[in-house]
Amino acid sequence: MRDYGPSTYGDRMADLYDEWVGWFGLPADTAPTVELLAGLAGVGPVLELGIGTGRVALPLAERGLEVHGIDASAAMVARLRAKPGGERVSVTIGDFAEVEAEGCFSLVFVVFNTFFGLLTQENQLRCFANVARRLGRDGVFVLEAFVPDLSRFTHGQTIETKRVETDEVVIETSRHDPVEQRVTSASIVLGERGIRVFPVRVRYAWPSELDLMARLAGLRLRERWSGWRREPFTPTSTRHVSVYERAPR
Repeated sequence: MRDYGPSTYGDRMADLYDEWVGWFGLPADTAPTVELLAGLAGVGPVLELGIGTGRVALPLAERGLEVHGIDASAAMVARLRAKPGGERVSVTIGDFAEVEAEGCFSLVFVVFNTFFGLLTQENQLRCFANVARRLGRDGVFVLEAFVPDLSRFTHGQTIETKRVETDEVVIETSRHDPVEQRVTSASIVLGERGIRVFPVRVRYAWPSELDLMARLAGLRLRERWSGWRREPFTPTSTRHVSVYERAPR
């Protein structure tokens, strides 16, 4: 996928993103996400990696928390700024692997698989290390991600119909590289507005690999659930919400 960079997904998706997350049921997930994060945050401040259009950050700010964010896409952040309360959230435009935000935080979090937008193990490791430097003494790092399911690929690829409406069809195509642990995808929207292509690349990691990254950064796993309502994490879970804290020295 040529010319794909850290801001490509957000820049291409910004005008459709809030509608898009509705298709995948994320609004129903937002309230328990905010509730759990607010409980972990204490008095704050908090930092979101890949803040996007503010689906989670804005409700946290409404609760009185000081919220900061990092995102590579100025177009996504512009959408956040246009929403009520958007001006209250401090946002840095840049690569969230660097965690370029001033101060220490009681909570750093990254949701909805966004961590996998860091496309090398090195960048993911660097992100963990930089998060550890930004955490307060009792701070936590919360990461939500899918559990890889390689059975969905046939001969290293898959095509799936994601949505069918009277005036629009959404098809997702993906190719899998098991050596690099990367999935290169494109969602193709066919409709009355023409044909639009929304590319995305991810570098997935298994929960055990994330735990090792945390250990190398001086963190340890405190809790892991299969969802934001603290559902137990089991061998059949398709996603996880993992909470990391500082490891004792």
